[in-house]
Amino acid sequence: MRASPWLPVLLLLALAAYLLPDANLPFAPPAPVTQGTLPAPPRALPAQTQALFERSRPATVRVESVNPDTRNAGIGTGFFISASGQVLTAYHVVSGGRLFQVRTLSGESYPARVTAFDANNDVALLTVRGGEGFPFLKLATRAPRVGETVLAIGNSGGDFLQPRRGQLLRLNAASARADFPGGTLEMTAPLAPGDSGGPILDGNGQAIGVVSYISVDGSGQTRRSYAVPVVEGNELIAALRGGEKRDVPVVGLFFDALHSGLTDPPGGVVDAVARRSPAERAGLRGSVRDREQNLVSLGDVIVRVNGERTRDANAVINAIRRLKIGETVVLTYLRGEETREARMTLVPRATVPDLP
Repeated sequence: MRASPWLPVLLLLALAAYLLPDANLPFAPPAPVTQGTLPAPPRALPAQTQALFERSRPATVRVESVNPDTRNAGIGTGFFISASGQVLTAYHVVSGGRLFQVRTLSGESYPARVTAFDANNDVALLTVRGGEGFPFLKLATRAPRVGETVLAIGNSGGDFLQPRRGQLLRLNAASARADFPGGTLEMTAPLAPGDSGGPILDGNGQAIGVVSYISVDGSGQTRRSYAVPVVEGNELIAALRGGEKRDVPVVGLFFDALHSGLTDPPGGVVDAVARRSPAERAGLRGSVRDREQNLVSLGDVIVRVNGERTRDANAVINAIRRLKIGETVVLTYLRGEETREARMTLVPRATVPDLP
């Protein structure tokens, strides 16, 4: 395989899969990429699954993303859904990047651009330049069935387009985090960072889902994997193929994982405020830490959004996401014992550089 010309500039490997710790902390920070979070080396597959893997693998790619401004980069997975070079992947794989390329099984690398996305459902469509006649995967034409064996192909653990086999446990699974997509497929496939955006295949070789996030236990092992369902011709896929870019409304806040919902009165605790965001312009403040990053004081505590009581960070995000970009939102918050209000206009997440 030809070495990717971008590898020397991958200065910081961003997590290319969401990590949701198996705990009652809905906004716990991503777990570090350690050996404990990587899946075990692929075991020998049953003959039928091996044949499916070999048949499907040429249609999958490694997605490389870099942002020269922030000096951040990341690696994820994607797969062709047309011979003309349309690549489906997870939105969080590409949301922080500005330059993109995909690397195929044959070792060829192609520049690509984001032509459509749906941030709420964590899916994006890339279009590659400079190639044609790509092998591609067909999207599902039937509803997936609980209990069926599924196959993922991804790039975690330093692997290149390797298989991960599992079982489909549940349809329409809810997320414990408001900023993760709901209505997902829950599986036992042992996925890890680098697999995000890869296909979930049924026994017929159709892509039934796009890998989005994983749940890990206290030791860092993958407990469950989750994928956004995709169906050929449904509204989501039609919008992507039509070039729609659907962002989510934000004000530019990062929330404290450990203290959300535990203050008196309870609310969403602001950990940090994104630069050049509505929240920064409105004067909201995050937590203060010393040089050793020890917590000195908590940030502002948001207790209401447009008058609606919000008892933790999930409630704050849910309330904001029910609004539309361009609408005005009023946040009621506590700074110490003082109650304050901030009025701001919701903006697309993509316009706030600090947000992933």
